[in-house]
Amino acid sequence: MEKKTPLIAPSLLAANFLEIGKDVDMINNSVADWLHLDVMDGRFVPNISFGLPVISAVTKVSKKVNDMHLMIEEPEKYAEAFAKAGADYLTVHIEACRHLHRNIQQIKSLGMKAGVALNPHTSVSQLENIIADLDLVLIMSVNPGFGGQHFIDQTYIKLRQVRDLIRRTGSNALIEVDGGITTQNAALVVEAGADVLVAGSSVFASHDPLATIRELRQPVTVTMP
Repeated sequence: MEKKTPLIAPSLLAANFLEIGKDVDMINNSVADWLHLDVMDGRFVPNISFGLPVISAVTKVSKKVNDMHLMIEEPEKYAEAFAKAGADYLTVHIEACRHLHRNIQQIKSLGMKAGVALNPHTSVSQLENIIADLDLVLIMSVNPGFGGQHFIDQTYIKLRQVRDLIRRTGSNALIEVDGGITTQNAALVVEAGADVLVAGSSVFASHDPLATIRELRQPVTVTMP
């Protein structure tokens, strides 16, 4: 048994877009570790979020690790632009990449950490031949495209499967979870294997976002093998 403190990555998708500067400033002044930016193209997912001009403006004032999650087709066309826009981590979806190993090589060659995201229906077994090259595995705990959805309970099983795969292969990848994270389920998600918690609505809809981030970041007792 040991204590594990998760990294917290508030998702700007749930922020007030009319006051986005104030919300970034709030995150800067919080105990959050990362700033999560969801990029949607209306093709891979049925929604469109912010693009490169907004992201570039945000990263100029962000004091956190800039964690960019591309929910887009053909991410290789835009990887260089996201590097220039200030991405520290760049995560692509396994379902959107025909040549995933090439995508990961490209991201790393541009000086970013490389992540791969899995939709709820995608098997963890698809990571077998790429896990050693990854810095991050992002498990979607909702169907991608919209904020405010409820956490899918099957995610707990997937988290344990990813955790076991990482241990078995000696990978250094962090495990990130995105979707439906609240102060009620955060500890269970960390106990199942998560290292990084993406939190959108639970932070930005809170009457006290700073306190909510602190609560999400509380150490969790986990059982080690």
